[in-house]
Amino acid sequence: MQQPGPAGSINREPGWYLSAREQEGEQESAPLLPPAPLGNSTLNHASSGVSFGFSVFNLMNAIMGSGILGLSYAMANTGIIGFSILLLIVASLASYSVFLLLSMCIQTAVTSYEDLGLFAFGSPGKVIVGITIIIQNIGAMSSYLLIVKSELPGAIAGFLSGNDSGSWYLDGRVLLLITSVCIVFPLALLPKIGFLGYTSSLSFFFMVYFALVVVIKKWSIPCPLTLNSPIEILQISNSTEDCKAKLFHFSKESAYAIPTMAFSFLCHTSVLPIYCELQSPSKSRMQNVTNTGIGLSFLLYFVSALFGYLTFYDKVDSELLQGYSRYLPHDIVVMTVKVGMLFAVILTVPLIHFPVSTPKSFDAGTAIP
Repeated sequence: MQQPGPAGSINREPGWYLSAREQEGEQESAPLLPPAPLGNSTLNHASSGVSFGFSVFNLMNAIMGSGILGLSYAMANTGIIGFSILLLIVASLASYSVFLLLSMCIQTAVTSYEDLGLFAFGSPGKVIVGITIIIQNIGAMSSYLLIVKSELPGAIAGFLSGNDSGSWYLDGRVLLLITSVCIVFPLALLPKIGFLGYTSSLSFFFMVYFALVVVIKKWSIPCPLTLNSPIEILQISNSTEDCKAKLFHFSKESAYAIPTMAFSFLCHTSVLPIYCELQSPSKSRMQNVTNTGIGLSFLLYFVSALFGYLTFYDKVDSELLQGYSRYLPHDIVVMTVKVGMLFAVILTVPLIHFPVSTPKSFDAGTAIP
């Protein structure tokens, strides 16, 4: 009689190691979890899992963040075609790396990052993987919360008239405390990542809204700007030559664009938790989730970067919304976009927190008789 494997792993049948060609064909449709017995209502209920759409939203929420604001600047420093090629390469590498991750999970019958480290390098590998995830995700959460602390007071002040400086609702520390206690903390307590699908879909809506506004505002800001415009002081384009898009552009500033693009599709710490809760989980189904999420993210990235660049050209700010705030300081649409982006950042924090709070993505040992 076959002995059950350790927690976080799936028992394999004898003859698991087949020829490479046979194994590859079986892996595409291999379910992550074994079918539950007909009489086990608990497992049958749990097998419903998270829908394909919510899984895509969760993955996109893990992918997209405040980095979208810097992609127009990256395009200005690499050119439209150069940017497109680099972004496509990064997206393809991200998709392929997820493919390799899923292949390892199927071949090793392991469904958590820590157990993958244990399988590869023993106990030291498990510890290193856990520490790495904690450091990376805590760093990401800290940076997002710092953005909220520094930017939310200004976003709120844009809707107010008069001098309200010193008010508690313009204090970044107070606003950070309120958002953390009222939004981040309750969402971080949710036991399953699937519950975050609703907030992730809201975050996706904010990103789509941002991209649409960037497209529309392309025709609200003239180029070249008139010399008697107040923006002249900011030295934004004032000649026709400044309004020509560059297809390729490489300089020493291009090196600063590469890190922004390299982290544009970073979502790997959330892949396995999403995988384990996916409805009818299999390698091919999760790969479809990944490709869909990366594809939609690529589309939003490219559209917002392109039209942001075509609005300001070489004078685009490293943080895109700053240019709109300077030229259209009281535009209600721009102000709502800024608030929406901040809420999208806030809603990303619980998703990033999930792999840290649950290092065991799924205890498959409890689901195997």
